[in-house]
Amino acid sequence: MPTTNTIDKDTKFARCLECNKVNTFAAFHWLSLAFKDMARAPMLSLIYGLIFTLIPVAIVYSVVLTDSHLAILPATVAFALIGPVFAVGLYDVAWELEKGHKPTLSHSLKSMFRNPVGEWGFAVLLMVIMIIWMRLAAIIHALYPSHANPTFEELSAFLTIGSIIGGILLVSVFSISAFTPQIMMERRVDIMTAVVSSIHAVKENFAAMLVWSICIFVLVALGFAAGAAGFIIIMPLLSYASWHGYIAVIKTKKERGYE
Repeated sequence: MPTTNTIDKDTKFARCLECNKVNTFAAFHWLSLAFKDMARAPMLSLIYGLIFTLIPVAIVYSVVLTDSHLAILPATVAFALIGPVFAVGLYDVAWELEKGHKPTLSHSLKSMFRNPVGEWGFAVLLMVIMIIWMRLAAIIHALYPSHANPTFEELSAFLTIGSIIGGILLVSVFSISAFTPQIMMERRVDIMTAVVSSIHAVKENFAAMLVWSICIFVLVALGFAAGAAGFIIIMPLLSYASWHGYIAVIKTKKERGYE
């Protein structure tokens, strides 16, 4: 599934990279390619999978420690916010495989500093969003009934407002992070160019991105259902698939085969 030509060579700040239109169910093809990447780089996938597993384990532990199910929603959103930053190393592994090189741990770790201003600026952006969400979650928590065993009617305001705000934040974060880390790692562009290009690509491929977001939600839910151990496989899989999605959606200077 090669991409078409070409990209804008203009170097102005916050330009928008052109994108391709992909099939609605392209996400399943990206996942199939991701399985091949995992088979070609099993040790690196395992190492990063273990690193990723520590994050949901910490979330589960915090829920148990606080003995409060109310920590699950903000913690899950926080995981969704931070995850794209840590996936950069796996993007590098997939990129090396695409080029026919043998990926290494040291090379993948260096990828986090290939575009330090952009990549770490993006990390800061996600952290700011996460902090905003945590503050909003604390405010929304004030709507939670103060007595034990509240009825659904008493919980309705808490659940409604929490769902709306959480949904808006998740959609916004998905739009800006779908392709932003990949763009900045490979092209070394400024953060606004990457963010604007990612939002544009998601908008132009709404149906395909909706299916992809559902795939992410289902796999992350399965990971938590498996006691976080499932993330050893799920996170490398999602990261590799995200890279193949980037190749398929964002236009490049020349055709790229990645079968």
